[in-house]
Parts: sequence; C-alpha cells; structure tokens
Amino acid sequence: MGRENMADIVGMLDELQNKALKDETLRTRFLDTRTKPSPIGESCQICREEGYEIYDMDLICAGEDFHAAMKRSTNGGGENSPMLAGQDDFYELFLAAIEE
Repeated sequence: MGRENMADIVGMLDELQNKALKDETLRTRFLDTRTKPSPIGESCQICREEGYEIYDMDLICAGEDFHAAMKRSTNGGGENSPMLAGQDDFYELFLAAIEE
C-alpha cells in the first residue's frame, strides 16, 4: 500500500469518525463490532454501507504502513523502537476516538 492509499484510509476514517460522533446509531453500530466474530470485517462492512470503500486488508495494511513510516522517521526503523500495543491498529484507534 502506498502513502496515498494510507492517506485515503486515514481521511475516510476521519470523515467516518466525525459522522459517528454526530450520529449515535452509527457510533453504536461501530462500537458493537467489538463483540462480533470478525470485528474488523464488520466495521469495514459498515464503512462500505456509509459509502467508504474500506476493506479489512486496507485497514490492517494502513496501520502497519503508518507504524513502519513512523519507525523509519524516528530512527531508521531499527529494532530499538518497539511498537506500543495498538499503535498500528487503526480499527482500535478509530473506536477509541468515538467512545465517550
């Protein structure tokens, strides 16, 4: 996934976050995905229903690409920069942003 695709995903998630914060039903639907057998898949399905073409692997790869870019920018991506839990998980970051 290139930087432009990662930026597209981030932009779409930002728009969806704003929509979910204004629409309690949408917000609840996203938060309820945590209890589903395939939380990311369910969340992406809601994204598509809302008109945003986001698929499971898009979301996963965007998070991994973002983390890799951050590691490279801080120290060349060496092993001395361990990932914090959830740091590359756009799904969890999105849900955290819409929780009260």
